[in-house]
Amino acid sequence: MALWGSIINALAIMVGGLLGSLVLPRIPEGIRNTVMQGLGIAIAVLGITMALKSENFLIVIISIAVGGILGEVMRIEYRLNQLGHWVESQFRREEKTGPTNRGGIAEGFVTATLIYCIGAMAILGSIDSGLRHNHDILYTKSMLDGISAVILSSTLGIGVTLSAVPVFLYQGTIALTSTLFTLFISEADLSAVITEVTAVGGVLIIGIGLNILHIKNINVANLLPSIVIAAVIVLAELSLH
Repeated sequence: MALWGSIINALAIMVGGLLGSLVLPRIPEGIRNTVMQGLGIAIAVLGITMALKSENFLIVIISIAVGGILGEVMRIEYRLNQLGHWVESQFRREEKTGPTNRGGIAEGFVTATLIYCIGAMAILGSIDSGLRHNHDILYTKSMLDGISAVILSSTLGIGVTLSAVPVFLYQGTIALTSTLFTLFISEADLSAVITEVTAVGGVLIIGIGLNILHIKNINVANLLPSIVIAAVIVLAELSLH
């Protein structure tokens, strides 16, 4: 079943998010800040290691530039935040939470969605699930995401739990789509695409780390089209050879 790994990943995020937001929400502020800072540093380092995997960094630069323009025109960051605020408004009937609250549902939803969706494991794991029905990568990612969801949700709230939905849709779509790739692209070409897409994702992951550390507010969501642009550039380059 191509979607099994994505289902397990979504469940792990939900369980971890509920545990952190409902059972462990009163972790001392000093501990939460220190853990979040450590998490931000780790995420930035992960992004660097991913970005360095590129075999042609010019593709990464062009993808970021073009993707950033498209993202700004599409206002992805704004729309994703609006979706988070809408979800937050549904919870105000039981708990009044302002949309600008740092621990509000919107921030938790957006931050967690970006962290869990952008990365080598999400892409590679979903593709492996779709092509070979091998879910080992997503099983490993599920354990990591479940643990981080506990920490994130204890700080950012229940919005982290809701990120399980876009994570499932994102990874599930990749898994199902990848089953069609073997009809049109060779394994070597697919590997080349994954390499550059992973590198671009690494740059975005660095941005997420900087956001968590509050070093610089980067509109990471507006850079998401860069991942698609990278794949298109690699495929176009391969078609010319």
